Amino acid sequence: MAFGLIIIGDEILSGRRQDKHLPKVIELLGARGHALAWARYIGDDRPRITAELREAMGSGDIVFSCGGIGATPDDHTRQCAAAASGRPLRLHPGAQALIEERMRDVAAEQGVAYEPHRPDNVHRLNMGVFPEGATLIPNPYNKIPGFSLGDVHFVPGFPVMAHPMIEWLLDTRYGHLKPPAHAERALFVKGSMEATLTPLMEAIEAEHLGVRVFSLPSVDHPQRGRHIELGVKGDPAAVETAFAALQAGLAAMPGVVVSTE
Repeated sequence: MAFGLIIIGDEILSGRRQDKHLPKVIELLGARGHALAWARYIGDDRPRITAELREAMGSGDIVFSCGGIGATPDDHTRQCAAAASGRPLRLHPGAQALIEERMRDVAAEQGVAYEPHRPDNVHRLNMGVFPEGATLIPNPYNKIPGFSLGDVHFVPGFPVMAHPMIEWLLDTRYGHLKPPAHAERALFVKGSMEATLTPLMEAIEAEHLGVRVFSLPSVDHPQRGRHIELGVKGDPAAVETAFAALQAGLAAMPGVVVSTE
C-alpha cells in the first residue's frame, strides 16, 4: 500500500502559514521504513476537496488528510468527506463524549460551571459530526478526535495535534506493515550534462528490472559547484549490479569526473 498526503487550507496556498505537514509526514514514514508516494495541496474549495477525497478513497492508498475538520465556516473537510463517500453526517457518540469531556475540563480550568446547553458549547459538538460509520482517531493534545473512513484519515490542521495522531495511526493501524526492501547507491558526476547521461540512464533501467535511476543536478553547490548526483534505487538484489553498470558506463565517457564524496 502506498502512502499519500492531502493538505487543505487557503492559508497554506496564500502563504499566511507555512506547511509543516509534508516534512513531518516524510520523517514519520521514513523512521518506519516507509516513503510518501504523493502529496497534494488544496484550498478551501468544496468541489475540489470532494473530488480529491473521492479519488483518495478509491485509490487503495493509505491517505492522511490534514486540515478543515473544525466547525467554522471555512472548514469543509467533514462535509466533503461525507459527499465523497456517499454517507450522511451524524454526531458520533464517541466523539460527543470526548468533546463534552473536553468542555468540562475547560470549565474546571477556568473555575466556572459547565453549561452543556450554552449555545457555544452546543456548537462545539459539530466537531464530532462525521460521516456515518467513521472510526475515531484519538487526539492527545485536547481530546477532540479526528476520524477515519477506511484507509483515509482526517486530522486537524494544527501540527501539534495532527502529527501525534498520524504517528498513532502508523503504529496501531499500520504497525504490522513491513516496508518494502529498498536500497540506494549514488555518486557525483562532473564534466557532463543530463542530456549526455540520459542514454546510459535509460539503458540501466532497461537492463536491470526493479531499479530506477535518479538524477539531481546542481549548479551552485557551495562545495562541489556544478555537478550531478546520479544514482540507482530499488530492489537491493538488483541495485548493486546496476550501480556497477552505472560506474562502468561513466568510466567509458571522456571528460567525466566521478566521485562518491
